[in-house]
Amino acid sequence: MEVLLWIIAAVVLAVAEIFTTTLFLLMFSAGALAAAAAAGLGAPVPVQAGVFVAVSALTLAAVRPALRRQLARKNVVEMGTETMSGAVAVVVEQVDTGNGLVRIDGELWQARALEGFGAYSPGEQVRIVDMSHGAVVVWRDDLTGATDLPN
Repeated sequence: MEVLLWIIAAVVLAVAEIFTTTLFLLMFSAGALAAAAAAGLGAPVPVQAGVFVAVSALTLAAVRPALRRQLARKNVVEMGTETMSGAVAVVVEQVDTGNGLVRIDGELWQARALEGFGAYSPGEQVRIVDMSHGAVVVWRDDLTGATDLPN
């Protein structure tokens, strides 16, 4: 009978955690499951309570901080055009300040040269500096890792 009570307590605490999202009640739920295991092994009620307190305290002290750190990480996956800035492209059709075509990771993109930096011939490598009106804006640097635009 005690096993069932501990399991019910664990489920209630876990469900309550869904509404609080503090990871506090979840640690008590783990303690209740450990106490249910102790009850299933035939431990008396004072030992079950001790197991509940000990496991709850250990999970609060050790597991909860690690879980909070993991969940607090910003797992932001950049998508779209913001991932293109700084990438290298190969000119397919001459690129000037008006238009052109480049290949970026196997895809063809409309391109324009950065104002005042001339034109680029097919086969040249250029760096993407911006995205404007559906076309990438490119310029040629030495492509050795320098990413600062010239003044």
